[in-house]
Amino acid sequence: MTSPDAKEAPLHAMSIDVEDYFHVAALSNVIRPEQWDSLPSRVEQNTELLLELFERHSVKATFFVLGWVAERFPQLVQKLASHGHEIASHGYSHQLIYNQSVETFREETLRSKDLLESIIGKEVCGYRAASYSITRESLWALDILSEAGFTWDSSIFPVRHDRYGIPDSPSAPYSIETESGSIIREFPLTTAHVMGLAIPAAGGGYFRQFPYAVFRYLFLNASGFGDRPQMFYLHPWEVDPDQPRYNNASWFSRFRHYTNLDKCYGRLEQLLQDFRFSTVSESYNAYEHDKTLVRSNQMIRLA
Repeated sequence: MTSPDAKEAPLHAMSIDVEDYFHVAALSNVIRPEQWDSLPSRVEQNTELLLELFERHSVKATFFVLGWVAERFPQLVQKLASHGHEIASHGYSHQLIYNQSVETFREETLRSKDLLESIIGKEVCGYRAASYSITRESLWALDILSEAGFTWDSSIFPVRHDRYGIPDSPSAPYSIETESGSIIREFPLTTAHVMGLAIPAAGGGYFRQFPYAVFRYLFLNASGFGDRPQMFYLHPWEVDPDQPRYNNASWFSRFRHYTNLDKCYGRLEQLLQDFRFSTVSESYNAYEHDKTLVRSNQMIRLA
């Protein structure tokens, strides 16, 4: 291990967004939701590949399971829970929250939470939005999450992006007071600060597109070079280079989705050797932060 000594290294959060290759926003212009049931699913085999890897390295992770997946593969959710991993919600239909009505989001949020809880027989307290789509335009979703019984969220990315992000929102775990006065804990996605720039370093496409040495440096940078836990995420389809290819998608969408799929599994295994990981809840609880409280209406005013 080339990272700081394991006894002193922070306990980072390992999170997996359990969705299939055809659910992703990058391919939404060429694959419609009504087609999903007719397409060959690969989510079960890919998730089990990650499960085997985590077992080999004695790592527990948080699996944010899409309700659509849980409904069709309840045995997969049961297996993840039985192996001691944390189950959290990824919503139901993988639609961008700011494109949904309040009523639709509420219905899907409750549907997915109830489904997951009925499968594993315990309360589901964590949530992550599809494509990190809790933005300034959809902060109202936090009240619905709180009403539904969620106590923590990991949907806010403190970066500028064409699809998500609240720039200059806190980069360390914090608590949010919603418009209705509820409190929900937030574990934001990882960003490194280099020469005054906030650079995404949380995983996913950034993990695949950056050379591993660069990503490792950025992840270390974000952690204060070994002082603070950070959030890492990946999707099961990112370790599947044999998935169907949609060449009718735009070149940018293809770049986002297909770059270095063949290298991702090996990089992930190296990451597990270079850093310490556990579930989101364990990582958050181990974080010695200043209990920052941010009101959701303050977020709207953040630059």
